[in-house]
Amino acid sequence: TCLKKCYFETYRFSEDLDFTIKNSDHLNQDFLTDAFKEIADWVYETTGIEIPQDLIHFDIYTNQRGSISVQGKISYRCPMQPRGALPRIKLDLTDDEILALDPVSRKVHHPYSDRPEDGIHVQCYSFEEVYAEKIRALAERERPRDLYDVIHLHRHDSLRTNRALILSTLEKKCEFKGISVPTMEILESKPERAELEVEWENMLAHQLPVLPTFGQFWQELPEVFEWLYRAVEKAA
Repeated sequence: TCLKKCYFETYRFSEDLDFTIKNSDHLNQDFLTDAFKEIADWVYETTGIEIPQDLIHFDIYTNQRGSISVQGKISYRCPMQPRGALPRIKLDLTDDEILALDPVSRKVHHPYSDRPEDGIHVQCYSFEEVYAEKIRALAERERPRDLYDVIHLHRHDSLRTNRALILSTLEKKCEFKGISVPTMEILESKPERAELEVEWENMLAHQLPVLPTFGQFWQELPEVFEWLYRAVEKAA
């Protein structure tokens, strides 16, 4: 979502909104409910979109890493909303992800007539941290969207990318997760490799107007590691 809305407007769509909370005291049901009731009032006054306060729910649970996480569900009613069940937004909130670099303020892509004059801005991961996080995710779970993202970020030349900073950030994230810094050999030997290819179309086709083949992306992956670890310059 960050890549689509804050970096590359033509990027693939995402399916969820994930947030890292910097203050662990805010992972509290009462705090979050009160905060989002205030947000709901502001959204309605600003846009006319209603977020019924009785349909704001936050569930606290212990995640697989043994830390506290929160799943929020927020329903909304648009001015032209027909009768029936309301659409819903799901939020995943956690504080046990490492922030290796300072967040940056980015302008949100919003090409619609209701955009405020001064735009919409949000605190998000720096590009180097997004890049490192995607490589770490590919190494840990080897899912189609991670491969797609890593290759596309490698191809993008619109931002000046600090290779050394990406690498140091990746090393910190892998150390935090207790996994090895990934290599091509590690990825090829993982049991998820076969499923990655099988699920390529199932997990990505609905997010893109045209889905490139899996082979195009997998064959390009060694170039990413050559660039990242050995500073081999990317082909134009």
